[in-house]
Amino acid sequence: MTTSTDAPARPQRPPTVARRRRRATGRVGWVAVLLTALAIVAYSAVPYLMGSLEELDPDRAPLASAYSQTPPVVQVALVVHVVGAAVALLTGPFQFWAGARRRFPRLHRWLGRTYLSGVLVGGLAALVMAPWNTAGMIGFLGFGSLGVLWIWTGWRAYRSIRSGDVRSHQAWMIRSFALTYAAVTLRTWTGVLVAAQAFAAGDGAFDVDAAFQNAYYAVTFLAWVPNVLVAEWMVRRRGLPSVRIVDPVGAAPQAAQGAGRR
Repeated sequence: MTTSTDAPARPQRPPTVARRRRRATGRVGWVAVLLTALAIVAYSAVPYLMGSLEELDPDRAPLASAYSQTPPVVQVALVVHVVGAAVALLTGPFQFWAGARRRFPRLHRWLGRTYLSGVLVGGLAALVMAPWNTAGMIGFLGFGSLGVLWIWTGWRAYRSIRSGDVRSHQAWMIRSFALTYAAVTLRTWTGVLVAAQAFAAGDGAFDVDAAFQNAYYAVTFLAWVPNVLVAEWMVRRRGLPSVRIVDPVGAAPQAAQGAGRR
């Protein structure tokens, strides 16, 4: 009589109902993000590429008339920013398609490089535009901070994958695309705030231009700060590395030295 020391293979358990629901919700969310990104590129980005700023329809390209009065380098930066942001919006969602990452890793890498190039180009152009934005100092601070963080998170995502830290790369890509998606949430919040002002005015006089300007002041921060908070929640929910103010690797030797002095 012989015995075997090999443990019998465990049968794979079917996915639970909760897991299936999470997967279905994730797919729906991914499709929603992709479709809204495509819509913003088609409706809000393409019009800026259809001619000179002076000739563009102000209803389709509301910033064209304001930036047409700025120095030529700023006008060029506006177009460059639109192109870079459009590239990032179009390629970003596909970075989070798990099936494509597994089946087509080379395509995933090339799309990632294209995405990060769009972020870098669009972010640098945004910093050039920031001093001439139409929301004054609050716009300079809001959009300027967005541009800096956009470049920074993209750089951290690139640096982490180059060092082989896949989990940190995933976390920084979530943060980066949350800032990229500000192009969508900016227009969403603007519409919501304008509609809220129209509702508050009731039957009284309602100035659409004044309402748009008021909304634009708010969205300089509202377009991206909630996105960052949601992104960090997603990072922690997935068990990915969270942002740390103090580097734990560098902090450990300092803590040991402090303990040794006691």
